[in-house]
Amino acid sequence: MPDRQTIEAGYRGFQERFVEALLAVDPDARFQPDAWDRPGGGGGLSMVAGGDSAIEKAAVNFSSVSGDTPGQLSERWAIQSDRFYATGVSIIVHPSNPHAPTFHANIRYFETDAGLAWFGGGADLTPHYLVVEDAEGFHLALAESCLRHPVADYPGWKATCDDYFHLPHRGEARGVGGIFFDHLRDRLDDVWAFQMDLADTITDVYPTILERRKDTPFSQAERQWQLYRRGRYVEFNLVWDRGTKFGLETSGRTESILASLPPLVRFEYGYEPEPGSPEAELTELLRAEPRDWVPDSLLSSRATTLRGSHE
Repeated sequence: MPDRQTIEAGYRGFQERFVEALLAVDPDARFQPDAWDRPGGGGGLSMVAGGDSAIEKAAVNFSSVSGDTPGQLSERWAIQSDRFYATGVSIIVHPSNPHAPTFHANIRYFETDAGLAWFGGGADLTPHYLVVEDAEGFHLALAESCLRHPVADYPGWKATCDDYFHLPHRGEARGVGGIFFDHLRDRLDDVWAFQMDLADTITDVYPTILERRKDTPFSQAERQWQLYRRGRYVEFNLVWDRGTKFGLETSGRTESILASLPPLVRFEYGYEPEPGSPEAELTELLRAEPRDWVPDSLLSSRATTLRGSHE
């Protein structure tokens, strides 16, 4: 089992590498380091960028907090404890170009004085216009990362992600999903190895997608659609997101917790896109049953290839 220092060092390294990867795509992004302390114990480093470059807003935040367990904590596995410790990295990227998808990821570790310890995390993609190549490539990269580690479960974690990143009041998915996992308590050394692999995977796959889409020509109407779809992102993060609730419940830094929100957003009463339009295509996808972006046959083929490379 890795100790706290090893985990924190791994997470800090992930934060640094992801910021560097974004700057390689958008050298004009202005990341401002903001170190903060938490009343009660711990603190973190927020790296937030915003402006008129390819990245309209990004937050790549590290935290390591500890202290007395709040009485109303929604983390059900911790409510019987007196003290808690939590550390992790949370990422959100809101590109300027409507054809470049929003990206979210986090990896985290939690332990209590009641003897419980577990890892969680995930990554998901939220496009404003459907680009099948991006969705398939993103899911394939996540699937291959999972296949390299017997403790990981891409099909199960994809289903969990599809279920979690869903707006029940809208009857819509937030995006095209990814993977989501929590409360992994067994074989923690192996889970830690997977988390570091996942960190490397998403550090590669999302900046690659952003590089492909950041210069795509777009109209003002497409920009307005992007702002409208961002409203769904706001609704999810403020109403349903567990990470937002946990951060606020544990007296986390409000600015860092809400850094996931986009800088500009548009709400329009009763709006529906024009039938047959690209906007309607995305809406129909998000209201349908979740799509399998990586066919079972391809998963099996990749699993066989990976097994052979380790024999």
